[in-house]
Amino acid sequence: MSVRTPAVVGHCDALQAALGHFRGNAHITQRWGERLAAVLGGGGRLLAAGNGGSAAQAQHLTAELVGRYRDDRPPFSAIALHADTSSTTAIANDYGVDELFARQVRAHGRPGDVLLLLSTSGASANLLSAAHAGRATGLHVWALTGPAPNPLSAGSDEALCVTGASSATVQELHLVAVHMICVAFDAAVERGGR
Repeated sequence: MSVRTPAVVGHCDALQAALGHFRGNAHITQRWGERLAAVLGGGGRLLAAGNGGSAAQAQHLTAELVGRYRDDRPPFSAIALHADTSSTTAIANDYGVDELFARQVRAHGRPGDVLLLLSTSGASANLLSAAHAGRATGLHVWALTGPAPNPLSAGSDEALCVTGASSATVQELHLVAVHMICVAFDAAVERGGR
């Protein structure tokens, strides 16, 4: 028999408390899912990026859009910018880490596309550069971050800032946000008859 430790239970308690506050942001994930359905359904694309665990969350979202979330539907264009290791290592080597995502945004982004940047701190220089490049290129720049205020939320068109007791809790809520976006996206696609 194992004994429950306070730290493990405390993590669950912190997540539950943060989720209670997070529920008030459902309208943002709803709006983002619907907007993504309109952009991607019209031939646009989603570019997504993050560092570390946030990169995994960004890639989770792009996989749900290219593949499927729950029900079968057509694939949509969604690119996780950190996933192309040859490009990322070449860019980091030739231009520096701060240009890692910005250069790809300028290469792949078109006016009207969506750029979603995920960051627990909201202060990563490479994501700030990407946000600047996205806005300059005419993309809709969204930030999914940790607590506000932070530089990334300030440098984006829209932001969903999550308050959590730790980076782990913020990342767990980012996954909830990703799934909520997918729910809204799929519902909008189904209403649109695609």
